[in-house]
Amino acid sequence: MRHKRSTPNRSLRVNDQIQRDVAELIRDLKDPRIGNMVTITNVEVTPDYAHAKIGFSLLVGDPVECEKGLNEAAGYLRNGLFKRLQIHTVPTLHFHFDRTTERALELSALINRAVADKAKDADEQAAASESKDGGDQP
Repeated sequence: MRHKRSTPNRSLRVNDQIQRDVAELIRDLKDPRIGNMVTITNVEVTPDYAHAKIGFSLLVGDPVECEKGLNEAAGYLRNGLFKRLQIHTVPTLHFHFDRTTERALELSALINRAVADKAKDADEQAAASESKDGGDQP
């Protein structure tokens, strides 16, 4: 019973360690498609530790090309993890572009636009009622 309870904590620790180590290892890559503005956003390791799905975001560059470059470098990165991780099985790495940050920026822009439009409408209504009020006075 105790072993079952500790397993989720262990997999969380492994996910966190892989996230930190992969982020460091990526800095050493020379592939121009990857660049130096990559952030590892999340890591999900399968229960058998055979595969790790790694999400990344990108400040500058082409996410499709960066994803190709990272997946081509996955073997090199996995070898780097072998030297760092204290686990028996180091997972095969699978990179995917995480659109969460991109979506958050789009939503933020939509909210800002809606707030600005609402403020503009309120200003126009206030101006219209002022001109109406002003026309009624002698």
